Amino acid sequence: MSVSRTLLNSVSLSRRRFGVSALSLAAAGLTGCAGNGPTIGTPVGEGPAAGPQETGAIGAGQFKAALILPLSAGGNAGLAAQSMKNAAELALAEFNSPDVQLVVKDDGGNTGTARLVAEQAMDEGCQIILGPLFAPAVRSVGQTARPRGIPVIAFSTDASIAARGIYLLSFLPESDVLRVLSYASSAGKRSYAGLVPDNAYGSVVEATFREEVSRQGGRIVALERYPSDRTKLGESVKIVAQSARGADAIFVPDGADTVPYVVSALQSGGVDTRRVQLLGTGLWDDPRIFNDGAMQGGLYAAPDAAGFASFSQRYRNRFGQEPVRTATLAYDATALVAALVRTQGPQRPTDEVLTNPSGFAGIDGVFRFKPDGTNERGLAVLRVAAGGGQIVSPAPKSFNGSAS
Repeated sequence: MSVSRTLLNSVSLSRRRFGVSALSLAAAGLTGCAGNGPTIGTPVGEGPAAGPQETGAIGAGQFKAALILPLSAGGNAGLAAQSMKNAAELALAEFNSPDVQLVVKDDGGNTGTARLVAEQAMDEGCQIILGPLFAPAVRSVGQTARPRGIPVIAFSTDASIAARGIYLLSFLPESDVLRVLSYASSAGKRSYAGLVPDNAYGSVVEATFREEVSRQGGRIVALERYPSDRTKLGESVKIVAQSARGADAIFVPDGADTVPYVVSALQSGGVDTRRVQLLGTGLWDDPRIFNDGAMQGGLYAAPDAAGFASFSQRYRNRFGQEPVRTATLAYDATALVAALVRTQGPQRPTDEVLTNPSGFAGIDGVFRFKPDGTNERGLAVLRVAAGGGQIVSPAPKSFNGSAS
């Protein structure tokens, strides 16, 4: 695919005045998205460092960047890591001869190993670290990278580990909540109820839900947490159902294994879901949600799905298999490094450059890093329909104002 004139102009503009517009990361005219979801798997271990596998390098450019992934970990973690490594390779191949060498390191999912390979990478001249995937490993790498002034762009969804110099490129659940509530408020919703899973994900989305409803001038009429055991869910649903009959919207931020059951229980409790707006997060982006009649018309926030489809096709053409949904994070991280080297030269990216308020436009849409290490993403709002999510509010193409 030829390089588009629009994106060439974007890179040229960014070279002259970096803060004016979002810097396009896709060198071949590619835009799009990746999916939302919880953190993949769990770390293999947090003990002493194990012997890392030698994984080599991708590219032969002057600027060195480390890519740390749990390549030798078992189960889903290792599969995800290999897919993300492939996506990074694809990014360099599509960026039109970037002056970048990607030094690949395997942490095995072990925090001690992550720290060891990060130190090795920095000693080898790497000027930025991409990864790791798991929160404990990110924390360990950050502790050794920050004193040396090496920025880290990590893939964990745990916002508590973010900090200046440790930037999370992952899809954070807070972003989903903010986007769908902002849209609901603009549509006149003021009174909310919520049913939230009693787990770490639920804690994050509940806190954001409370803060954003208040910020939007709304009120919460009922909010209950429910256990993973469905047999014990009834009391929580009953409490919310009794209070939510006068609500404008009900927030149920969970996945397809649970949400249809919760919604069915709400209906049995007397809630008319044709009148009360159902709201969710990117975990709703699932065929099981789309195929459930009770979920039709519900709203959730997620990236526009078209980009991931395009990315997946190119990935299949190169590697003969399907990518994991988080593969685009590694693509965008690698493309970001390549774009910065092209526009800024081979020097180490500064915090000021990485937190450029205009942000960047990558495979997953526009995003920007906040000074606290978290990120803001341009998400769409979609309506649940039998054929899949239907966009009711497109993802923004740029940011207004500064990231806070």
